[in-house]
Amino acid sequence: MSSKKPKGLPDAVPVSLAEIARIAGVGRAAVSNWRRRHDSFPSRIGGTDVSPQFSLAQVEQWLRDNGKLKDIAGRELLWPRFETLGSRDESGLTIAEAARRMRDPRARGAAAGTVLSSEARVLAQDAAKLGRAEGSHETFEFLLQRWLETHVRQLSTTPPQLATLMARAALRARQGESDGPLTVFDPACGTGHLPAAATEEGGEKGTSVLGCERDPALAALARARFGFLTDEEPHLHTRISTADALREDPFAEDTADIALCNPPFNERDWGYEELATDQRWTHGLPPRTEPELAWVQHLLAHLKPGGAAVVVLPPAVASRKAGRRIRSSLLRTGALRAVVALPPGSAQPHSVSLQLWVLRAAPPGPEAARGGQDALLIDATSFARPGAREAGPDWDALGSFVLKALETLDDPDQAPPEGAAHVPLLDLLDDEVDVTPGRYIAVGSEASSSELNQSWDELASSLTELSTHTAQLSDLRFATESAQTQTTVADLVKAGVLTLYTGKQPPRTGAAAPDSVPLLTVPDLLVDGSPSTHLPADEAQEHATVAEDGDVVVAGVVRAFRAWVHEGPAVALGPQLHALRVDPERLDAHFLAGCLRAPANGRQAGTHTSSSSRVDIRRLQVRQLPLEEQAVYADTFRRLSAFERLLVRTGALGKELADGVSDRMSTHGLVPGPAVRSRAHQPD
Repeated sequence: MSSKKPKGLPDAVPVSLAEIARIAGVGRAAVSNWRRRHDSFPSRIGGTDVSPQFSLAQVEQWLRDNGKLKDIAGRELLWPRFETLGSRDESGLTIAEAARRMRDPRARGAAAGTVLSSEARVLAQDAAKLGRAEGSHETFEFLLQRWLETHVRQLSTTPPQLATLMARAALRARQGESDGPLTVFDPACGTGHLPAAATEEGGEKGTSVLGCERDPALAALARARFGFLTDEEPHLHTRISTADALREDPFAEDTADIALCNPPFNERDWGYEELATDQRWTHGLPPRTEPELAWVQHLLAHLKPGGAAVVVLPPAVASRKAGRRIRSSLLRTGALRAVVALPPGSAQPHSVSLQLWVLRAAPPGPEAARGGQDALLIDATSFARPGAREAGPDWDALGSFVLKALETLDDPDQAPPEGAAHVPLLDLLDDEVDVTPGRYIAVGSEASSSELNQSWDELASSLTELSTHTAQLSDLRFATESAQTQTTVADLVKAGVLTLYTGKQPPRTGAAAPDSVPLLTVPDLLVDGSPSTHLPADEAQEHATVAEDGDVVVAGVVRAFRAWVHEGPAVALGPQLHALRVDPERLDAHFLAGCLRAPANGRQAGTHTSSSSRVDIRRLQVRQLPLEEQAVYADTFRRLSAFERLLVRTGALGKELADGVSDRMSTHGLVPGPAVRSRAHQPD
């Protein structure tokens, strides 16, 4: 939704059809129906005919007059006013100010250091009043979540499931007294996801939170969040500072039992020059290109003896040449205890397999002198959900696996689960000092005897199925009559035989949710063909092109050209993807898809010769046949597609079997059987 107010209506808060639907608790189609049937429905004040905007005040009055609001909470009516503030920072600070007033009805004026416009101050007061009526904490969490969703491209947050896993991992890795109060430290706390998870996992023994955030809006929201938590938990004490933790450490004299952090990645301007002689760099001055190793040492500097830290890092930190000296020191001293390779989709950026580094400060006494003996490397990348990167991994299975592996952290004689290994320092401290788990752990490469037999059976079944397809497809005959006439997609659209819809990039995407719609893009087709991101339901209704069951989807770019009949739940289409909706009384969808995906068809409709050129969908050609004859061709086209998919799957299965058997035979894991030995001794 646009953050600008329509000209001539300075006090109007604009809302879209999707937002009206959310306010009323109905689908967007219902709102469109109200607009058609009721002459009294408010007139459009802005936007376009496709995406109209209406006055929030007029809409609210109409909904009330017509009994459409029912039991919908006033929070939905409140949120569009926050969006009209325009600025991400001002809307965030206004939410934090509203939270402060919810907790203290006598509060007047903005919090110290916060400057708000008159409009924002009025909104904060209205939000506080609503919160006290409908539940202060719940109203704040609603506004915070909406704010994070609206600005998801500008903010990087830690998913709650990952935050919980990190807190549990730190508590498990910690050594020493664990019955007393717990101090949690996060020097880049954002809105407080990680410390909040730690307070929940820390139990009722009392927790102190030391948090730092350089973004004033995020810090204010973190203080607001912990304000509510402190009201609910009297043994919780928090200090949230607004500062650049590396340059202006507000907790230089403080230490913590556990530290959790999801720091900013790849920032070159982190303070290299002014911090060159800082005492925190006990393992070496981090190179200018390695800010993540500055955060690692910052965390270690704030741990009590035996305290543990868990930090999210990009995978390159484990292997970059510039950081090998510091990695070597971390390993030799025992500070780096474990590295966990997470599945893609665990956190932003979702396409990257991020890592968790588990760090520990040396405990007092003889243990401190021993230094590092080995490191626990854990490859958890196999827990990704296939084809749904932004949906996240299987968190329950992932968490159970990682925590089970960490149980063996201080006992190298205890075997970790498959996918994890204790790697001796002698193997790690080479010229590269690469601590990437996948380099030392071959996940799933050692198939059991039953799994190997199952793979052979699957290959035999695939070969039999291929043979059946081959026999049927090879029965095709060359036509004896002259070529039949063809038409184009453009002509079919003109004749009303089909409708063409063109995909586009919606303004907002996010992770999977119960009511979200998957978004398919050309890059997805080039990877595995599965949607990697999702749209909120209102975005899909308002802005997206959605393919429904039975539509023909066409990729209109040469490098990914293909056409298929979409089967299953609705999916939104990104740029260069098109949906063709046929009139089933005149055209068979599978026949159409078969004609369109012919490689020669794509070549003749291409606009250029490069792989990045587009295909003019309207120029694609289709044979003209009676509907009954189309069905015959459609069946053959479907069989041909199945044949192609089976070839790919069989080839991959055969390669996997060949590689696995070769590996096992070379290590004496498999030995030739009697039949093989007998044939080997027979003369040629």
